[in-house]
Amino acid sequence: MQNLVTDLVVTLAYGAVGVVLMAVGYLLVDLTTPGKLHELIWAQRNRNAALLLASNLAGVGTIVVAAIAASADDFALGLVGAAAYGLLGLLIMAAAFVLLDLATPGRLGEILVDPEPHPAVWVSGVVHLATGAIIAAAIS
Repeated sequence: MQNLVTDLVVTLAYGAVGVVLMAVGYLLVDLTTPGKLHELIWAQRNRNAALLLASNLAGVGTIVVAAIAASADDFALGLVGAAAYGLLGLLIMAAAFVLLDLATPGRLGEILVDPEPHPAVWVSGVVHLATGAIIAAAIS
């Protein structure tokens, strides 16, 4: 029974780190796009903004999963690693967004919140997912 309680506490801690990192990811996407995400996604039903946010959250989740898997049953190291790699991943995703914005015509943030579906959002989403996968692979 003690193992179950310990495993539940460990799971809760990793879950909390993952949720905090996803909240930071949400804030970063909110800062890099015009308007407020909650308004764009939930009130205006903007698919571009939803896809951008979803890809960011999936990228962060991939990094956290890899950090947990690489922790080799060392809870403290795994928790710190998940937080550190997650934050690093978010910074790299933000840098990749800025680089993509510089390499493409127009302002990517404005394109991504356009109410009409835009192919650029798929490119940006894949950049988030690929960045998360690259960092996840580097962890192991």
